[in-house]
Amino acid sequence: MNFEIIQETHYAIVKSGVEKLDAVNAPDLKAEFVVLNKKGINNIILDLSKTRYCDSSGLSAILMANRLCKDTNGSFAMCGLQEAVSKMIRISQLDKILKITADIESAIGEMTV
Repeated sequence: MNFEIIQETHYAIVKSGVEKLDAVNAPDLKAEFVVLNKKGINNIILDLSKTRYCDSSGLSAILMANRLCKDTNGSFAMCGLQEAVSKMIRISQLDKILKITADIESAIGEMTV
């Protein structure tokens, strides 16, 4: 499995184990987000510290997670962005709508529990 899920009481952490978040594995990430949402988990932290590249398919998965959380009055945050991933998010101007933190601890502090 390319994504590790750590469920806590009020949130879940999804740790990406892929170097490239692209059309090959973005559908798997989307599926993980849908499963968490169906379980009633609406506070999600996505840790991308091991991901060095993200294309439009990866961004689509990220945006879907953000929407699922917001639609259920939850919170979505990302952390550990590598430079190329951070640049892609800035170019797409998604840094204006996504919560982005340096690390998991900071992301936990951003959760609206």
